[in-house]
Amino acid sequence: VRDEILTLEELAKSLKLKPQTIYTWAQTGKIPAEKSGTEWRFKKSVIDNCLNQHIDQKFSDYLEK
Repeated sequence: VRDEILTLEELAKSLKLKPQTIYTWAQTGKIPAEKSGTEWRFKKSVIDNCLNQHIDQKFSDYLEK
């Protein structure tokens, strides 16, 4: 199964965020991204994993151990 590669706009739509937010996160390294020429590309599985880890850390005090 080939992993899905998303554009900035596609990722923003899927996460229900503004494209500018995704752009800023990509530029600052907050999320893993690849810049190809003038276009940003994102690997869906990597972004999903990254966001899940971030959410787990934020809610770690409330999760069962």
